[in-house]
Parts: sequence; structure tokens; C-alpha cells
Amino acid sequence: MAPIDLRNPGRPIRVGVILLNSTTELIDIAPFGFFSSISRSFLKDFPSSVCPDEIKAQVPEFTYHWVTETGDTPAKLTAGMNVVPTDSFASCPDLDIALLGAGHISHEPSEAESAYIRKVHESCTALLTVCGGFVPVLCAGLLEGKTATAPRLFLPMFKEKAPGVNWVDKRYVNDGKIWTTGVLLNGMDMIAAFGRSVWGETVDKLITDGSWPERDVEYRDDDGKL
Repeated sequence: MAPIDLRNPGRPIRVGVILLNSTTELIDIAPFGFFSSISRSFLKDFPSSVCPDEIKAQVPEFTYHWVTETGDTPAKLTAGMNVVPTDSFASCPDLDIALLGAGHISHEPSEAESAYIRKVHESCTALLTVCGGFVPVLCAGLLEGKTATAPRLFLPMFKEKAPGVNWVDKRYVNDGKIWTTGVLLNGMDMIAAFGRSVWGETVDKLITDGSWPERDVEYRDDDGKL
């Protein structure tokens, strides 16, 4: 089945977080909240002076999926949080947009995890990774020949480990379906850029009014900080 047109999906857009058998960085998956903040169900009761009716009529609707391998055990997040999954790898419908955050630095994806990531990539419209969330995608063989970024401290190491990837020093990079980011809060930069690239003027006002960041993708505004 071909990926849907996110501008004219004809149904609620299925967005999901893939949670591996590790502990996922809480801050890495925070950008997932972007989709609810621009959704029709969230905005419908806002006064027209805050969100004009023409925008309410054009914004998308979403269904939300929290996906683990088995779907029956809470997934661990940092800061002592747990997430009750809504789906397993086997039961989850094809995702239109999927997000991956960083797991524990020592986690090596299993073949089941890699196979699921490849399956999602094949059917989705966008695979968004934040911080170390690119690692399982790399392990699944999906970054070979692509341009990607990573946390700045790790770029030299991955340039050696994965020379088939064109590694660049940016806050976020999009190549085909895959988006990669630098560290931590660059996920917020990426999700705002993703929203603008997909829905344009329809959600641009929402992004601006919500103070989502629009920082320089080349890091030229941070004096070399991480």
C-alpha cells in the first residue's frame, strides 16, 4: 500500500512512537505532542479569536499509537516513567508517521526490532528520529547512502563506524522519508520544520503562536554550543 498524502489523507493520520526493549529518553519523544497540539479534536473548542475557523477546518486528525514488541508490558522511559503500549509490532496498523527516541546507549536492537523498523519505513510517509533514535534505523540498514546527522559529540565516531552515510553537522536533516536530529531539544526544531514542510500555512500560525522553535539548522545561532 502506497503511503498516504499527509495534506489530504482522507482519514485520521496514524502517528506512533516505537518503543524498543530499552529505556527511551523522555525528552526525545516529547515532540510527539506536536501532533495533538495541531489536531482537529484539540483545536475544535478554541475560540475563533485564538484559532480561526478556517484553520480548524483544515487541520488534520490523528490516531496515536505507542508500540512495543509484545504490546503487553509497560515501556520504560527515563525519569522513572512508564508507558502502557496501545499496540504490539504484530497488531499495530501501518503507521503514517513514526517517531523513535534514543534508548540506552548500550542497547543493540534485536532482529525483531530491526525488522519492524524496516516494515514501518516501507509503508510510512515519515520516519522521525530524535537524538540517538537514529541508531536503530542505522542498524536496520536504512541510512546507507543517505544524508543524516547525529548528536555532535558522536559525529566523528559514526563517520568512522558508518562511512556509507553522509554525516553532516546540523540540527536536523531530512533525506527521503527519514528525519534525523542532533541532540535532545533539536527534536523540537525538527518537528516544527516537519510540520511546516507538510502542512505549510495551515499550521504555520499554530507553530508560531505556540512558540515552537525556529532556530538555525546550521547551528550558526548558538556560538558552537551543543
